[in-house]
Amino acid sequence: MSNVHQAITAHVSKQNAHLQQFLQLEEARERAIEEAVAACAAGRPFQVDLINRITSAINEHAQQGISPTRVYVTEQMVREHAAKQQV
Repeated sequence: MSNVHQAITAHVSKQNAHLQQFLQLEEARERAIEEAVAACAAGRPFQVDLINRITSAINEHAQQGISPTRVYVTEQMVREHAAKQQV
């Protein structure tokens, strides 16, 4: 195997690992959003702290590779999303 081939393989492996970690964080963020929206829709108290901790981890992770960043979530955003789902 040539040095170029090894370098390309290493680069692709690194990118794949980066994206796999992003997907795990993204899934955790989506679950946290769904839980907050469900609580809000049911009239229960909810917080966005966990969502935004995961968002922060995603954004820090994005600085090290090719994955996208995500916006921080406010309580108002959760309320608006819950209201749209109830229509």
